[in-house]
Amino acid sequence: MRVLPSALIISMAAFSFAQALSPPPTLSKGTLKIAVEGTYAPFTFKDAQGNLTGFDVDVARALAAKLGLQPEFVLTEWSGILAGLQAGKYDVIINQVGITAERQKSIGFSDPYVYSRPQIAVHSTKGQDYATLADLKGKRVGVGLGTVFEKDLRDAGGITVVTYPGTPEYLADLASGRLDAIYNDRLLIGYLAKSQGLPIKGVGAAGSVDSMGVAMKKTNVLLKLAVNAALKGMKADGTMARIGQQWFGQDVSKP
Repeated sequence: MRVLPSALIISMAAFSFAQALSPPPTLSKGTLKIAVEGTYAPFTFKDAQGNLTGFDVDVARALAAKLGLQPEFVLTEWSGILAGLQAGKYDVIINQVGITAERQKSIGFSDPYVYSRPQIAVHSTKGQDYATLADLKGKRVGVGLGTVFEKDLRDAGGITVVTYPGTPEYLADLASGRLDAIYNDRLLIGYLAKSQGLPIKGVGAAGSVDSMGVAMKKTNVLLKLAVNAALKGMKADGTMARIGQQWFGQDVSKP
């Protein structure tokens, strides 16, 4: 077996590290095009003044800065967001994209930057306490189209799954009584219940811990290297902890 000289190994490692920290190849030079929903509070949404804000927006801006790129946000409905990535409309998606084995067959992911879990929520005036997905059998449950949450509900069986292109639509139907429950991320449900006065309450953490990553084209290996290096730096310097504390009162970048 041929053994590489130690000096060469060090040089190769230094080259890879430098590649990861220098601006990676993107669709537009000097710019990172980032897909977000813009209607998914507290992750990506518009404030009262119409400015794009949220946990993922803050993460995206900090990530772009680490990469030496200017962020450019592309508002996209969730139902078409993965297809838009494959069509080359943007470089990355930073919008609570769950890392799943099925998605990894066609999409590249960074290392996880958020850990959370699904939760069942009902109208706050209702007495139902659904502890598990089995308790939802025979019920009408709202969920985002094409999400991991939709797959969970369908896999459970016996649930009338009602899909929506975005979060506001099924929140409205839950509030009006057209749904028995909704199924989404516990961080989202907790935020909406406390900060926006919506008549919802979380009643059951019904799934295992999920990890979210920055989604990108599977073929863009250099971008993945750079994003992972930047995320590692953001965790080390406290950026991720600070953003998590601001939005959720906790560091959500740890399992």
